Amino acid sequence: MLATSTFREDFGASVVVGLVALPLCVGVAVASGVPAELGVVTGVVGGLVTGWFRGSSLQVSGPAAGLTVLVYEAVQAYGLPALGVLVAAAGAMQLGMGLLRFGRWFRAISVAVVHGMLAGIGLVLIAGQVYALGGVQAPAKTLDKLAGAAALGGQADWAAVALGAGTVAVLVAWRRLPARLRLVPGALVAVAAATATAALLRLPVERVRVTGVLDAVSPPRWEDAAALASVGACGTVVAIALIASAETLFSAAAVDRMHDGPRTDYDRELVAQGVGNLTCGLLGALPMTAVIVRSATNVEAGARTRASRVLHGGWLLLFAVAFPRALEAVPLAALAGVLLHAGWKLLPVKVVATLWRTHRGEAVVLVATAGAIVATNLFEGVLVGLGLAVAKAAWETSQVHIEEVWEAEGDVLCVRMVGTASFLRLPKLLDSLDGLPPGQPVRLDRSGLRHLDHACLTALDGWEKQRPPLPPLPRPRSVT
Repeated sequence: MLATSTFREDFGASVVVGLVALPLCVGVAVASGVPAELGVVTGVVGGLVTGWFRGSSLQVSGPAAGLTVLVYEAVQAYGLPALGVLVAAAGAMQLGMGLLRFGRWFRAISVAVVHGMLAGIGLVLIAGQVYALGGVQAPAKTLDKLAGAAALGGQADWAAVALGAGTVAVLVAWRRLPARLRLVPGALVAVAAATATAALLRLPVERVRVTGVLDAVSPPRWEDAAALASVGACGTVVAIALIASAETLFSAAAVDRMHDGPRTDYDRELVAQGVGNLTCGLLGALPMTAVIVRSATNVEAGARTRASRVLHGGWLLLFAVAFPRALEAVPLAALAGVLLHAGWKLLPVKVVATLWRTHRGEAVVLVATAGAIVATNLFEGVLVGLGLAVAKAAWETSQVHIEEVWEAEGDVLCVRMVGTASFLRLPKLLDSLDGLPPGQPVRLDRSGLRHLDHACLTALDGWEKQRPPLPPLPRPRSVT
């Protein structure tokens, strides 16, 4: 893995990815309601543990914005000590799914549901970080956050708002610069600029609180496992495992299209994520997923093997151990700006517009999934989206066509049914049959049906009994 021929490229890419990951790790931790160091711990595990596995060669793992909402809700409901238990259980579930070769099945999840999930996460993230940007305590529910957003102007700390807005402006402008000028990641430049501005102007804004990585690591105790006795906690475990797995494997599919190296082994990658989340849980840290931003940066920076993602974890560990106090100078508003920008990038505006023109039903599933997440929570919203996707697929595949042919010199009407007859199409099917001439003998030909469920079979048998009986078949003539 550390071959001399590729080490130079992998080493350089690891530095770039480490610089990108640092502010994101801290920002995700703060948004999740946990100490900032725990985000860095998850980033380190994503590199030094998950990075060694052979599932995906260039994909980079760490704490992701996509799980902030779920983690925040879990911490508020069960407390920070129980977080490690929930994450470890989710990791064990992922590990089991990988060993049972369930990884490939995640490719069957509706893309509209995934985009809807990301859109819902983005909306919830934006709604929460708008309050963090102004230094205002946010309401617990997303709908309450949206309802109270109009009154933020009279409560906000405008110095913090200016720092956060400046951070977003730097991030947007940085992407428009020529590639040769973007040697340093935009997130690091934006956070560094906001930190320097706050220090030079001595702005009284709230900053990141740091206790030290070793002090922040808190392995779960046996009594913390009692949280798993509740149905809600088990639902959170399932949600973390499924959402982290889906985000990881969809990210893998995207990363595979960006390079010509070995393709991802989905089952091995799921095992790697399971081991990583199990480790994070035992350390009391945040859950991890593969992160498309860091993974794309890794590919663009010229990485050749998985050595780059292992080394990026080493850089994060070095910074956390050698320069922990440097984080205390970072304004929370700057991290809120980074996450606001990340939340906006999660909104699939172009995807919705394209689907509305080409596959309107998929667009409805996407928007409904996002709306359900905003109105309820991440887990329930995704279940709503999956239910709608299954219902839509069942409706579209349940197509029945009726062909009418006269037989026996016009005495019998043969009705041939072609397609899939399920209860979803039963009302339309019966309406078509009831529209046939009354009193006319009818023979139903079901040989063209690919599927006939029990509801349709019962209804068709009952309909046939109400029609006039078919005339007797003519006797064959005897040959003398």
